[in-house]
Amino acid sequence: MATLEFKKLIEQKMPLTLGELIEIAEKTKLSPAAIAIEEAQIQTGKNKREVLNLVLKQFEHNLKAVDIGMTTGKSLLFGRVGAELASIDGPKIVEDKFIDKTLMYTLAAQVGNHTIGLRPCAGTGDSCPYTGFIKTLMDDDYDQEYIGEVASLILKVGSVFRVGKTSTGCNMEGFGAGACAMAAAFTELKGGNPKTMERAMVLSLSPTIGVPCTPRVMVPGLCATHIGGAVLIGAMAANLAINTDIEVNVPIDVMVSMAAEVHPISAKEIVPTVIKFMEPFFKKNPLVEKLVDDTVKLKEEARIKETIKESQEISKRLAAGAKPITETLGEAVVGGSSQAVGSPTNAARIAHFLCKGKIKKVKIELYPELFARRGINIPGILMAALFGTSTADYEMYGKIMDKIKETGIEVEILETQEYQVQRITIVAEETTSMVDTLNRGGGRLVLRDASPSKNEALKIAKELGIIVANS
Repeated sequence: MATLEFKKLIEQKMPLTLGELIEIAEKTKLSPAAIAIEEAQIQTGKNKREVLNLVLKQFEHNLKAVDIGMTTGKSLLFGRVGAELASIDGPKIVEDKFIDKTLMYTLAAQVGNHTIGLRPCAGTGDSCPYTGFIKTLMDDDYDQEYIGEVASLILKVGSVFRVGKTSTGCNMEGFGAGACAMAAAFTELKGGNPKTMERAMVLSLSPTIGVPCTPRVMVPGLCATHIGGAVLIGAMAANLAINTDIEVNVPIDVMVSMAAEVHPISAKEIVPTVIKFMEPFFKKNPLVEKLVDDTVKLKEEARIKETIKESQEISKRLAAGAKPITETLGEAVVGGSSQAVGSPTNAARIAHFLCKGKIKKVKIELYPELFARRGINIPGILMAALFGTSTADYEMYGKIMDKIKETGIEVEILETQEYQVQRITIVAEETTSMVDTLNRGGGRLVLRDASPSKNEALKIAKELGIIVANS
């Protein structure tokens, strides 16, 4: 495609989403980095050389931060992790030399961030893996123009997250933005095509959705696995996308949009709980603490004691509910999810053994998350409802939809808005049964009600080895 043609194509869609970046790269047979650079040329009126120089210039301060983090820098939260890793001969964290070096520089960048600061993108967190990756390319003597192209791609990805970051949350900064940009960069480095890059970015974003920021910004050490994790997740996603045909059917624009919409919800709903448990461990500056009134400190100390006490009680409750390690794994669950398949299938098993006579109809009511995952849980529910089959029967799981057609049994599938509900009703000639349960994952459930008898349902669950949770 001629230069003027693809330039016009970019101009028609500007400003480009990540999805449009991939789409135009596919059409033009150019790399997404080239499209990002061309867009920047149109936006700024600069030529390619000028754009690349300005892109790399943005990293100059952050590269100084890496150097400080590798040598003299010391962080309140990270100590001297950069220098400590640098002093190790051979692999520091992983065997792959490029990834290992990128991780070292990424963590050193955070030490430097706490020393002289970083130029932020979505936040200073994602600037760490960005800079770590660029520093490794420089160390490995990649061509300056190529480094500028990769940096352009990274910043294009980061620019989207910068706008999406509206509140606290590592989901749109160090971990989320970092993982997505690293997936794109590793795919570029390994010669993947644009669609492969999109798959890699989508794969990398999935583990980062909803991850809060607050626990890592003031607690010693925790930030390391968020920011370093962005590099590892990005590398894994790129390798998966390049080396396998794993299906990824979510467009990158959908994934980024979901991340952006979940971001403020996480800050509002998750962060307060995180703060409650993490605040006792926030690192304090002794010089600052001298300026804080003693009554405030006493209240904080009391809150710390209460949090630790509550944590011990919760941990003891978890331990008390756990089975011996000889029985921990439980029965196999076909379909890929103990929550989506295991728990509702077990509810249907109880309903099966409660009913009597020929089965005429199965009514299934699922709360939205389970309803959305009906492609994997309905076969399990139906095989349990009709035959009392366990979650381990993979042969029946594969045949059940055909058997439903053969028997002509009526099936009704409804979505209910009540949280975690999985209600199974089996209409039979002699006795109709109904089991009203709440999903608890791991094949477990809460038995709220059952007919013709809740006590009989509890007895059946015990005989089948189904764990009934109290709440």
